Amino acid sequence: MSPFSHPRSDSEGNNRDVPPTGAKSGSGRRRPPGQPPTLIRVAIADAHPVVREGLRRLLHAEQEFHVVGQAEDGTQAVKLVKASRPDVLMLDAGIPGMSGMRVLRELAKAQTDCRVILLNASIERAQVLEALRLGVRGLVTKNTTIALMIKSIHTVMSGQYWVGRESVADLIGSLVPRRAGTHAAPFAQQTELTRRELQIVAAVVAGYANKEIASRLSLSEHTVKHHLSSIFDKLGVTNRLEVALLAIKQKLVDDRDPEI
Repeated sequence: MSPFSHPRSDSEGNNRDVPPTGAKSGSGRRRPPGQPPTLIRVAIADAHPVVREGLRRLLHAEQEFHVVGQAEDGTQAVKLVKASRPDVLMLDAGIPGMSGMRVLRELAKAQTDCRVILLNASIERAQVLEALRLGVRGLVTKNTTIALMIKSIHTVMSGQYWVGRESVADLIGSLVPRRAGTHAAPFAQQTELTRRELQIVAAVVAGYANKEIASRLSLSEHTVKHHLSSIFDKLGVTNRLEVALLAIKQKLVDDRDPEI
């Protein structure tokens, strides 16, 4: 059985990947009325034939994707992207021949428009951060559902990041060593974040979803979304991942789990 052939349900009770606030459904492409949709061109790079073929079949079944090719090692992956110019590359982080990170460096040098989604069973925190710095747009575990796999592709096609809650927490943990009582009032004052906004920033850093933040702060989800919109404007960012990265980098909040 393919590691991606899981149920398509995405119930509220499941511990699942959550797209960042502002992620849009669909590929984000515009087309004149009456014209058929433009297929999203996908390349698959994984050492295991079963995984490649399973993912190809699942994407093909959605009738909105076109798999332009497959690669079994890193060298082939780079050549495939350069030759086929896919919209999205599904790249196994542990691909042999040329490591996943080296593939990312080669693609960064080539300045391709391809959006990379990194597939991984397990990945070191430092690698997650390095991958994002090298231009990865999504991080997906190999045991995710096909429904979330599809969402991840749509999310990166809309210009956003797809990073699951646990991946975000790991990413933030890798940015700086944990220190007790680390704050940075000067930057917070410059950006004029309110106490409530700082609480929400701390919750985002910890990986909480809007519903959880609302419950912990006794707010409505609508109010949380309103605060996030204000935070985005004040910090000059466009999504939750960028908020978290900036918050840790500038020491906006204590890097321990927020007491909210």
